[in-house]
Amino acid sequence: MNAATLNSSRFWAYLQLLRPANIVTAWADILAGFAASGCIVFITPSSSDLISLAWLVLATTGLYGGGIVFNDVFDAEIDAVERPERPIPSGRASQLTASILGSLLLSIGILAACQVTWLSATLACGIAAAAILYDAYSKHHPIFGPLNMGVCRGGNLMLGVSAVSPMVSNYWFLALIPIVYIAAITTLSRGEVHGGKSTTGVFTLVLIGTVIAGLLGLSLLKNYHLLAVLPFILLLAVRVLLPFIKAVSKPSPENIRTAVGAGVLSLIVLDAAVAAGFASLPYGLLVLSLLPISMALSQIFAVT
Repeated sequence: MNAATLNSSRFWAYLQLLRPANIVTAWADILAGFAASGCIVFITPSSSDLISLAWLVLATTGLYGGGIVFNDVFDAEIDAVERPERPIPSGRASQLTASILGSLLLSIGILAACQVTWLSATLACGIAAAAILYDAYSKHHPIFGPLNMGVCRGGNLMLGVSAVSPMVSNYWFLALIPIVYIAAITTLSRGEVHGGKSTTGVFTLVLIGTVIAGLLGLSLLKNYHLLAVLPFILLLAVRVLLPFIKAVSKPSPENIRTAVGAGVLSLIVLDAAVAAGFASLPYGLLVLSLLPISMALSQIFAVT
């Protein structure tokens, strides 16, 4: 193997560590939170709002990318046994270099958030800390693990809302929706390697039902447009419930991995529903346009 081919292979390995399809779902969190902040008016935010949005998208790219790289760093020994094809156990990526990359990405995420508001910076620091805590410890805990990962995504949604700092205290409860949703996916994902239990799958379905009820319940807010949300809720139910029900009826590693992958990518649909509710149907469709991008990337890079 010549030097050019070797460098290309290494670059590809580190790109795989980032799981690009997942990062796109984090962008959707920011766009949804941005809508809840009130910055979107007929899909034409001001130039200053667009600058804040750009910084927040960069922030979540660094935070999510860094967190997911450290996931592989801390799981190197486990992956050597269960998933030897991953970049670090296969030797295509160095554990030390991956740690440096993860640290750099987290730093970029925090610095980008500092360009928006101090609350954005505080949230970014909290997300980074929660991500490292999950990667290093809590992911192996049956209750704290799913909750911890959910907090990361709930915090990411609030990061979008922080474009207008006072709105975070007004809409803090929105974070509960991705917290419950991610808790459901993380709970189910525990059977990806060896298969799962039907009881775990049933609990996961209950959590997904709670998320859908929560999206409908937001219609109690005066500035939330339920009619704009309904098409996205229907799409979410179709995309998530069908593979999840299959995983519950037959909890094989393959079925669980398929359901988890669908659940992760469908975060974009969840965010599109929130975005449409607070902004408009066209803005929700704009957020939904990230889904085919994420799906295309998922055909190239692993999602789980």
